[in-house]
Amino acid sequence: MPDNEFGYSPWGKDWVRLAEPLRQTRPEPLLPRARSIARNDGVRTEIEARVVRAHLHRGGQASVAHVEVAPLSRAAVTAIAAVIPDPSVLTDEMHRALVDAGHSPAPTLVSTDCSCSARTARCVHVLAVLYAIARQVDENPRLALELQGFFEATAEDATPAQVPRWTSINSLDPGQFFARTL
Repeated sequence: MPDNEFGYSPWGKDWVRLAEPLRQTRPEPLLPRARSIARNDGVRTEIEARVVRAHLHRGGQASVAHVEVAPLSRAAVTAIAAVIPDPSVLTDEMHRALVDAGHSPAPTLVSTDCSCSARTARCVHVLAVLYAIARQVDENPRLALELQGFFEATAEDATPAQVPRWTSINSLDPGQFFARTL
């Protein structure tokens, strides 16, 4: 078992850094409680595209938190696709290759919201959601790119076959057309 229970892979560590930024100069008193909530399965997440909705239960209290992740830029999608041609299985080496190429796959949050009375962007519930996502990303690193819209963006790049919406009557063979209708 890994030493860190959250963020033991570089993909998950990017999510832990959202809760524990390196630039923070003083201890955050909410982090131990947030880790406890996530550790004890107090977070139930529902992921829809780039939005994570989480239901949190702690004691007799329940909260709903939302975390929205910024989409990857077109340049980032192209760079990731160049470094990782087959993102079906992501490894630590692939993360390292991305960072070495100057394209960090670390997520950026667009917004956070919680139904609790704290009314701050970094309440204990939002922090617990970040830890829960870090754990999920550790188990399935592909989720790190899914939450940033990588796979949707690469699917848009694939050009679908052009199917005509209508057919000109002039392009039909009149003999075949009229033979079927008689």
